Formats: sequence, structure tokens, C-alpha cells
Amino acid sequence: MNSNIVITNVDERGIAEVILNRPERNNAYNTDMIIGLIKSFEALYENNSVRVVLIKGNGKHFQAGADLQWLKEIGNLSQKENIEVSKKTASAIKGLTEFPKPTIALIHGGCFGGGTGIAAAADIVIASEDAIFSISEARWGVMAGIIIPHLNASIGVRNVRRYALSCERFNASQAKDMGLIHQVCKTGELESAVKPVIEDLLMCAPDALKATKRRTLIESGLMLSDKKFDELVFEHSQKRMSGEAKEGLNSFLEKRTASWYQN
Repeated sequence: MNSNIVITNVDERGIAEVILNRPERNNAYNTDMIIGLIKSFEALYENNSVRVVLIKGNGKHFQAGADLQWLKEIGNLSQKENIEVSKKTASAIKGLTEFPKPTIALIHGGCFGGGTGIAAAADIVIASEDAIFSISEARWGVMAGIIIPHLNASIGVRNVRRYALSCERFNASQAKDMGLIHQVCKTGELESAVKPVIEDLLMCAPDALKATKRRTLIESGLMLSDKKFDELVFEHSQKRMSGEAKEGLNSFLEKRTASWYQN
């Protein structure tokens, strides 16, 4: 595993940074990034000095969803191997969602597919004006099942029924109106925009924040049962192995429209 694909830092005030560091692939996730995120949040969970976690993307984009070449490759693996990949993906989102300290996603550039899941799983989201979003999985013959509960909770079922089906792009202003993000700032000013939010969080009692977050997640249904977790994992893995997924991913890699599109 490339240990530098997710970079973690913690400063003297307990402000942690989790930086997605695959800029040459627009921070598209693969096995290394998924495992890196899991290990990063496990380490931060054990660090009692951590008060707030910032999630960032290195390079031009925050996170471009799954690496489609990687998806194609793992789609050819066994059912057991595909279930394990989906389980790790779901575990990364679960770890972010249930992390007991406040989490803040700082979004610039592209935020597609799983990137929207990270946004929906974070407690607070600030995006710059250049940010662009898309729940893009169905365009390539796969599905966003693992992050659907989080998207339903953040932007509402009605918006999910449009944007996860159309896979169309929407801008930061639209994302704010829907509830995916809380605040829009000028391009290049994410660091200054988040400073007062951090100060507000540091003024709050850590255990009170932990209890408040836990109760909020319970009441919203985002503390998933083992049965629901396994259901999401199985469905996600099976769709990736389908003939439709193979055609969708090939169409992307071959720079053509998929066979189901007739113009």
C-alpha cells in the first residue's frame, strides 16, 4: 500500500488534517486510498488530543469518485473478493460518519461519486465557488448504494431521486440549496473560511459534542445495523460485477457512449 496516498497531520491545538493525496488521478479512490482512510481515522480515534478533523483533497480536485480503471479490474475478481472491496468502502464511510469528533470537509474542484458521499458523511462542509458535484455512478453502470443513506439524510430523497438518477452536475450554490454543503466561499479561500468554524467547535465541550453527534446519528438512522451494512455491501459488489457495469466502465475508458444510449 502507498502510505502517502492519505496524509494525516495533527497540530498542537488538536486540529487534524486528512488529505487525499492522489492528485495525478484527481484523488479518485482505489484500494490504497480506502485502506488509507480507514487507518487514518482509526489512528485519529485513538489520539485523545484530536478535537476537529479537516478532510481535504490535494491538487486541482477534492475527490473524483472511484478510479474507473480500478473498478473495471476488480469487477473481474471473484464474488468474495468483490464483497470484500465493497465492505472496505462501506467501512471507510462508516468510520467517517461515526467518528466521535467533529469533521469538516473542505471541497474545491470536482467532487464526484464517492466524493459526494464523503461530503454527506462529514458533519460540516464548506465548498469554494469552483466546486462542482455529481452523483455519477449510474452513468458508468455501477451504483451509489453505500452512500445513498447519507445522501438521503443530507439532500433529501427528492433530490437523490433526481441527481443520482440523472448523474448531472450541479454547482456549489445548488449544493448549498440542497443541503449537501453548508457554506460557499470564494475560490482559494477555504482555509480562511473554515477558521471561525474551528474556533466555534473548540469553544464547545468535547464530550458534549461527542454525545450530541452520537444521538443525532442514532435519531437520523445513520448508525447502520449490521444487517443494513451487509445489505448495502452485497448489493454494491454485485452491481460492479454485472455486464452493464463492464459496458459502462469500458465506454468511459474507450471514450465512447455506452451501448444503452441511442441519440
